[in-house]
Parts: sequence; C-alpha cells; structure tokens
Amino acid sequence: MRYKFILIFAILIFIFNPGTGNAQFFDSLMKKGMDSLSQDKPLSEMGTSLSEDSIISGLKEALEIGVGKSIDFTSRLDGYVGNPKIKIPMPEKIQNVADMLGRIGLQKPVDDFVLSMNRAAEAASPKAKEFLLSSIKQMTFDDAKNILEGGDTAATDYLKEKTFDKIFGAFKPTVSEMVNKVGVTSAYKEMMGQFSSIPFASAQSLDLDNYVTDKAISGLFVMLGEEEKNIRTNPQARATDLLKQVFGK
Repeated sequence: MRYKFILIFAILIFIFNPGTGNAQFFDSLMKKGMDSLSQDKPLSEMGTSLSEDSIISGLKEALEIGVGKSIDFTSRLDGYVGNPKIKIPMPEKIQNVADMLGRIGLQKPVDDFVLSMNRAAEAASPKAKEFLLSSIKQMTFDDAKNILEGGDTAATDYLKEKTFDKIFGAFKPTVSEMVNKVGVTSAYKEMMGQFSSIPFASAQSLDLDNYVTDKAISGLFVMLGEEEKNIRTNPQARATDLLKQVFGK
C-alpha cells in the first residue's frame, strides 16, 4: 500500500512540474512501485495485525502449554515442598502451635504435618488440569487483546481472577480425598495432640481442606505465571508457529 501512495505523489509532482529531474525521479519510483505490487506479499509479511482467531488461539495455546508444564512440575515428588515459591507453609492461624512445639523440642510432628499438606497438593494437582483448561476455553477476543498488551503474567492474572473460586469449588473434593489419603489429618491430629498436652495451651480451629485447596491452587497459578512469562520473553520457549506469530509481534 505504501508504494501506491508514493506513486500517486510522484504522478502529481510530474504533472505540475514535469522537469527532467522529476521525470527521472518518477521513473525510479514507478519501477519500485511496480516491483513491489508484482510480488503480492501476504498480509502477515507486510506487518498487518494478526486476526482475532489467531490472537485468541495463540493465547489459549500458551496457557494450555503453561498448564501442562506447571502440573507436570507440581505433581512430581517434592513439586510443592521442594519449591520455596509454592511450598505450603504452616497455617498462620496455628503458627503458635508450631512455635511452641519447636521450643520444647517437638519439631518433628510440625514438620510431618507441613510435609503431608504439600504431599496432598502434589497428589491432587493433576486433577486441576481439566478445570483450568475448561476455563481457558471461555476467553474472548477482547480478553485476549487486553492480555496480549498486558504484563508478563497478564493471562495468568486474568485466569486467576476469573476462575479461582470456580476451580476451588471443583477441585476441593479431590484435595479432601488426598488430605485423608496421604495422612494430613492424622499428622494434624498428632501435632495438635502434642500441643494440647502443654498446660494452658490453646489454638484456633482450622479447616484443613480449605487451607490446602487454596494453597494448592495458588501454587499452580504461580507456576503458570512463570511459564507464561517464559513464553513471552524467551523466543526458544515458543514451540509452535502460532506462538511465534502471536508473541513475536
């Protein structure tokens, strides 16, 4: 298109001032313009914006890849407990329990309880994949456009804001099952039993299922954000042509 405008401009110059120099200038522009027009380059090679479908598909693909990699990481042994960014800590509501038991040499039941919560999250995290992928499919073009122009974790932040509560409700039964299966409840009872034997000791009640579910999902979003950031900033992480097109612009 730019050569068409140049040609029109050159023609006007030639009409109103048909000197020798201008004629030569016109001939040169005409040749360049005709060469360019004869090439018929595709729109993508001429810097035209990507289509709506490409933008949406690219972002969804990035998130789907991120979800897969994140869950592969979190579901392995020590996926949570071995990663300081997502390790599930002692709940603040009963931090006094851990502190007091530690002071009297009873740190083991505390450590066992923390480890069991992280093991439950590791065991449950594969079940979160279907809920996350389902939520990704609901992304609109307006959402995708804003996300593409946003920060390094804009897609993850959007997904977390829009779907956290929904995923929490759907994911909680799986976490509850794993809480019992890997021994979180028994570890909690063991720790609290040790604590209750201390005179005048008291602690707040704790909903184990809610706490572990919240921290498990939050950890998944942290890892998803890391994967999104990697795709946005590292060309080597763009494994498909679509990702290269969308995130290379």
